[in-house]
Amino acid sequence: MDIASWNVNSIRSRQQHILDWLGTNTVDVLCLQETKVVDEDFPRQPFEAAGYHCHISGQKSYNGVAIFSREPLQDVKIGFAPLLGSEVTGDLDEQKRVISGVYMGVRIVNLYVPNGSAPDSEKYSYKLRWLKTLKTYLHNLSKSDTPEFLVCGDFNIAPEDRDIHDPKGRENHIMATPVERQALKDVLAIADLQDAFRKFTEETGHYSWWDYRTRGFSRNRGWRIDHHYLTPKLYAQAQRCWIDQEPRGWEKPSDHAPVVVTIKD
Repeated sequence: MDIASWNVNSIRSRQQHILDWLGTNTVDVLCLQETKVVDEDFPRQPFEAAGYHCHISGQKSYNGVAIFSREPLQDVKIGFAPLLGSEVTGDLDEQKRVISGVYMGVRIVNLYVPNGSAPDSEKYSYKLRWLKTLKTYLHNLSKSDTPEFLVCGDFNIAPEDRDIHDPKGRENHIMATPVERQALKDVLAIADLQDAFRKFTEETGHYSWWDYRTRGFSRNRGWRIDHHYLTPKLYAQAQRCWIDQEPRGWEKPSDHAPVVVTIKD
């Protein structure tokens, strides 16, 4: 089973890119982030014609997540509230950042973690609150009827210095502050989730996001912030995890590249 994650930075702007990529990468499941479109305007038809079922949760101009799957997902859940209740979730589901469903007996959780803007900002505090709620969400999920799950998406956190082209000063840089990294560790520890990419690749120099503004891609000045995290059984079954940099070099690309994991059925 091949599962891909890709922050496309607008589904309508990158529609043809996604179709072209799916034409040569016939993954079973594609998780998208930053679709940036309300559900009624989501361009379902081209992807359905390509053989995918579209499960979506979007909003206008910002955020938005979707899962495309070869077979329909079972038990689709949107947001934190279906598992935690609105009393716990509060306002966090107003931004469309969480969607999950069961595929071939595995729950796939697709996330778009808040960026946080800048340390000490209100958006940074929101990010930390969101991650704390995610921790509770995954704890509950680990106790559910589908204990094996994969969590993927744009985490907006580089877990280690080797995930950044130049980690100098990173302790004051959004996406790499000690507090964010610890919050991510706490999230993963709650269900003993493991980083699929690092099972196969130890060295630095592998990134999934490159800033538009600094010619980041041409200079490979990137960050690895898009991840697949697996429960122990799935981690043992993982056969490959790789970043496909090719679409980042296409005309008018997303600033992110797809990340793909292969799990033995």
